[in-house]
Amino acid sequence: MASKHATPLTSLDYERPLFFPVRENAGGSSWITVARNLIVPGGLLSAIAAYGAGLLLIALITFFYHKAMPVNTTTVGFTFLLVILSASAIWGLGVSCMMSVAATLAFDYFFLPPVGSLDIADPQDWVALFSFIVTAVLGSSLSARAQSRAIEAVRRREEVERLYELSQRLLGEGCLLNVTPAIPRHIVESFAADSAALFLSAEQEVFRVGKHQLQIDEGRLRLAAAGERVPIGAQVNMWFAPLRSGMKVIGSVGISGPPVSRGTMGALGCLVAAAIERAGAVEHAAKMEAARQGEQFKSVMLDAIAHDFRTPLTGIKTSVTALLTDLEFSGEQKQDLLAVIDEECDRIDQLLDQASEIARLESGEVKLEMAPHSIGELVLAALAECKRVLRVRPIHNEVRHQDLQVLADLPWARSVLVQLIVNAHLYSWPGQPITIRSENGGGFALLSVADEGPGIEKTEAARIFEKFYRGKDQKIRAHGTGMGLPIAKAIVEAHGGTIDVVSRFGHGSVFTFSLPLDPCCAGFSEAS
Repeated sequence: MASKHATPLTSLDYERPLFFPVRENAGGSSWITVARNLIVPGGLLSAIAAYGAGLLLIALITFFYHKAMPVNTTTVGFTFLLVILSASAIWGLGVSCMMSVAATLAFDYFFLPPVGSLDIADPQDWVALFSFIVTAVLGSSLSARAQSRAIEAVRRREEVERLYELSQRLLGEGCLLNVTPAIPRHIVESFAADSAALFLSAEQEVFRVGKHQLQIDEGRLRLAAAGERVPIGAQVNMWFAPLRSGMKVIGSVGISGPPVSRGTMGALGCLVAAAIERAGAVEHAAKMEAARQGEQFKSVMLDAIAHDFRTPLTGIKTSVTALLTDLEFSGEQKQDLLAVIDEECDRIDQLLDQASEIARLESGEVKLEMAPHSIGELVLAALAECKRVLRVRPIHNEVRHQDLQVLADLPWARSVLVQLIVNAHLYSWPGQPITIRSENGGGFALLSVADEGPGIEKTEAARIFEKFYRGKDQKIRAHGTGMGLPIAKAIVEAHGGTIDVVSRFGHGSVFTFSLPLDPCCAGFSEAS
């Protein structure tokens, strides 16, 4: 049975790192390449039609010059030659050779003396006839060769365009987990192949896509990756290439479908290997950056916790030590010491809650329950939790859009507003009011909290939402962990909104955050 094999690489064949199938006859000679030059593309019926049309053209020219318009032999010869060269360009070498033989016989029988006989009396006519047939065959051969090269150039250009398209598709993929399953699909789409398969030696995995996935089996892919001959059935068009990354082979790729040139398969293997290596490098860099940020976060977290734990622990330690020394304290004094212990424990508990909260927000563990809520409902819920602040300073509620509906998780959105109110209270001048306002635009509701305090310097405003960051002049004014604003920022962004601050140093700050409007009433709100 006839078969085709993928020729393996040798140490001298490094510039052609691929496996390309070659059909062979029983004796081992590549006779199909020769036969293709004598067969018109398009099937047997097309070939018969082309040969018939060629003979018909020769017959028509012979009849026209012999019966309708007699001319000299030079005109007849050049007309035959022009038609033969044209046929060579259109139908190929086989048809033009057949037309050359037919034209030679017609030229001799109908136009060279003695007319009506294949005998030639004049030796010059022998030279003319021989020159004609040589010119016709040689011209047809050159025309067919030029046509073949033009077709080959077009095919190579198309393959280069397909490789470029594939490279763009692969560059659009992200991590290695996304790239490897997508490579066969991109190959099928870019090369219009029936199926494609990718084998990775390190993971011992095969990824397949296409109509005939099982034809490209794992055994053939393993042979291709190992550099061995790949047996393929004679009736199946398959091509294989190893994936070379530098001096090592990381796997192989296989295609079933339309023919692919040897050079293109080599480029395809290198391109796929480069894409896999790039995705692996990007993933490794991302992991390293995540690890670095994780270590940095841990260091900053421990630093901040150690710093903020020191003050409450000092208060607790002092109070407990005083109680344990059996000093004679009055009932009121003991109550004060116990109150200090209770407050400082609450402060430590709050610090731990904030650290846990921001960790959950950044890891995506928090699932928001989005529902329509009015702005008035949100503001009232926040003010209900700020009774301590209301005892000390006034809070002006200047919200103009009380009934404006937003999509939000009410407890989380309320905590953002509460945090901004408490933050404004901590950093405002004593007795000065806090003002809450609202705006509407661009599909979002804007809520702002304004204080009248020392404000924030421009150099610090850009860092105010960083974890554990506190202004250099604010650490003495108010106690805190530096995690309140980062938590508020994470909650707002989880809602799809933004948060920002505008401050005039010495005149106070305005913190503004946005929440998405309820789509059911967004159009009405914009019109209002």
